[in-house]
Amino acid sequence: MELREMRAFVAVVEEGGLSAAARRLHISQPALSQTVVGLERQFGVRLLVRSSTGVRPTDAGLILLAEARAVLARHDQALAAMAAHTASGGTVLRIGIPLELPTDLLSRALAELADAHPATRVQARHLSTAEQLTALRAGELDLGLLRERPTGQDLDAILVVEERLGVLLATELAEQLAGPDGIRLDALAGLDWIGFPRSGSPAWYDALTAILRSHGIDLGPEPPAGQALIAEVKLASVAAGGAFTLAPPDWSQPLPESVTWSPLVGHPLVRRTWAVWPASSHRRDLGHLVAALDQPPSA
Repeated sequence: MELREMRAFVAVVEEGGLSAAARRLHISQPALSQTVVGLERQFGVRLLVRSSTGVRPTDAGLILLAEARAVLARHDQALAAMAAHTASGGTVLRIGIPLELPTDLLSRALAELADAHPATRVQARHLSTAEQLTALRAGELDLGLLRERPTGQDLDAILVVEERLGVLLATELAEQLAGPDGIRLDALAGLDWIGFPRSGSPAWYDALTAILRSHGIDLGPEPPAGQALIAEVKLASVAAGGAFTLAPPDWSQPLPESVTWSPLVGHPLVRRTWAVWPASSHRRDLGHLVAALDQPPSA
C-alpha cells in the first residue's frame, strides 16, 4: 500500500464522496474510484458503503482510516524532523522529468546546484505530467518538470522553457509539402498523428489536439494510457510514410536520412514546461535549483 493510496482513501472518507475528494486531490474521479477499488481488492474486504448521498466507511474502512492517518502523520513527522538537514542540503533531491526535455535545460541548472550544494545528490525519474503531480502531492518528488501548470495552492510553479514545435516527416513527403517558411499545419491533414496518451498530460493534450483539429487533422483513436512512444518507434513510424509527429528544432535524437524536421508556418504549436514544487518546501538546495531554472523562457 503506497502513501498516495492512503492519502486518497483518507480524502474520500473525510470529504464524504469521490467527487469532492477528487477535487481536493486534483485528480480525476475515475482514477480515484479505481484507487479505492484497488484497495478493496488488495485487502479483500469492502472499505466503503456507497449511496446516493455519498460514501461512508465500513468497520474495516474505519480501521484502515485510523492506520492510514497514523502512517501519514508519522511520514509528515519524519519530513519535519529532517527539515533542518534538508534545508542546507546533504540529502537526495528527487526530480521528475518528462520525455523529450531540452538537453541543456537541466544540465546547466544541475551544474550550478552541484557548485552551491555539493552534498546534494540528485535522483531523477522519467514520469508523465500526471504521474509527477501525483508523486509531488504524495511527497515522493521534490521537483517536477510538467507540461502544464497545476491548479491549487499546494504547489508553486515557474515557466522554464517554451518550444516552438515543428514536424517530423518522411524526407520525400517533407520536400513535397514544404514552402519557403516551412510546412502549413493544414497540409498535414490526411496523415496519421503519432501522439501520446491524454492521461499523461490532459491539459496539454487537449490544447494541442484542439489546434490540430481546427486545422482539419483527424487524430484517429487516442493512444492507450501508459503507452507513450519512445523516439525510435516514432522515427520508424514516420519514416514509413503516411504519418507525422511533432518535435522541437533541437530534438535530441539523431535523425536518419529518411526523416526530416521542418518548422510549421506561423509557429501554431508551442510546448511549455513548468518547474513545480511543494509550496511548503523550505529546502535551500531546491530553492537554488529553481532559481537556476528561472530564466526568461525562449522560443
